[in-house]
Amino acid sequence: MIQLSTLRKEFRPTLQLALPLVLAELGWMSMTIVDTVMVGHLPYSATAMGAVSLGSNLFIVLALFGGGLLLGLDTLVSQAFGAGRREDCHRSLLNSIYLSVALTPFLAAPVWLLPSLLRSMQIDPAVLALAIPYTKALAVGLLPLLLYFAVRRTLQAMNMVRPVAFALISANFVNVMGNWIFVYGTWGAPAMGVVGSGWSTAISRLYLAAVLVGYLLWYDRRHRTKLLETPVEIDLPRIRRLITLGFPAALQFTLESGVFALVTALIAGLGAVPLASHQIALNTVALTYMVPLGISSAAAVRVGQAIGRNKPLAAGEAGSTAIFLGAVFMSCSGAALFLFPRWIARMYTPNEEVIRNTVWLLAAGAVFQLFDGIQTVATGALRGTGDTRTPMICHFTAYWVIGLPLGAWLCFRRGWGAFGLWSGLSLALVLIGIVLLFVWRRTIERMMLEHTDAKLVQA
Repeated sequence: MIQLSTLRKEFRPTLQLALPLVLAELGWMSMTIVDTVMVGHLPYSATAMGAVSLGSNLFIVLALFGGGLLLGLDTLVSQAFGAGRREDCHRSLLNSIYLSVALTPFLAAPVWLLPSLLRSMQIDPAVLALAIPYTKALAVGLLPLLLYFAVRRTLQAMNMVRPVAFALISANFVNVMGNWIFVYGTWGAPAMGVVGSGWSTAISRLYLAAVLVGYLLWYDRRHRTKLLETPVEIDLPRIRRLITLGFPAALQFTLESGVFALVTALIAGLGAVPLASHQIALNTVALTYMVPLGISSAAAVRVGQAIGRNKPLAAGEAGSTAIFLGAVFMSCSGAALFLFPRWIARMYTPNEEVIRNTVWLLAAGAVFQLFDGIQTVATGALRGTGDTRTPMICHFTAYWVIGLPLGAWLCFRRGWGAFGLWSGLSLALVLIGIVLLFVWRRTIERMMLEHTDAKLVQA
């Protein structure tokens, strides 16, 4: 248990860093929610929401793999910033941009292979006809999205988090306006329906990247940080270090988002109504997940900066406080999912059959909220220490070896439908939360012991 004195000392600085990042994560997730709500009021509501669910979940697997490779910036930049090496931070940023440009064609290529893959899965042809062009429209915004990831992680590792929050909140206004124009065909634009929603989101991500790059250049000019004097040659050892740190995190994100994408594809075979219900429930739990995800980013930064200052005790206190905050919030969100499932579903659609199915899925989501909060923030805290491999192993084992096979058995063999798949994923998240909390405590104990031994040697 965290001590009250530690909580009092760490609460305010953690919250100051975490709150803008939480707003940023909520803004990120809100884009998909806006897409779902906007197309959910089209005449073919269930089919439209199913297409957005399928397309967005498949695209996010690719995007999060690229974004995950850039998570090494949390470790490299925060530790360099904690040690006072600003030029080193700039070098990491520049080489992460090179990495983003190189990744884009490789991550975009699979989008054009989706039609043959999805047709082999016996998905509703009406859903498929909308999901494929929607996903291709999203892919247009892939490079700006990766650039946003790179600049964002650098800024937040250097304690500049307000521009990140502003960019994402304002991007949602851009996305709402774009959906209104392109989905429904206002102001003389053609009514593009679901596909228009994809184009709107791609434009919003271009806006995101432009805002953060513009802020970084403005900050450099005002404070003379010598960003533009950073050597432009490619630093292959640094890129290798980024990949070494980021690949396990990228694989972890891919495993996590990939299991939900596969579940989405499996549910798509059950029909448009179960798929629409799944999308509503998934959007809801993904929205609550954004809060501990923002806290997780703050934990990675504060733990990394403390390690850069050679203060393992401060790193432990910062990480443990962040985990506590994530657990408290997700406990409250779990209670809300239990108490207000119909109200949540009605925000998306008036379809009563979809609402009834959604209530059951939200109940399954409520069960894992606490453990999802713990595992998410613990993952960020461990990333601040440079450990990205342990969370990857935990996610692979719990999701793909235990949760998904159990969920598929409950869905198809026991006849539980989508609720069976969600039950399997719930168990996986419970297991991940318990294991990563234990790993975090052992990591801090080891760091403290190593620090004490080093002091004894010096004495």
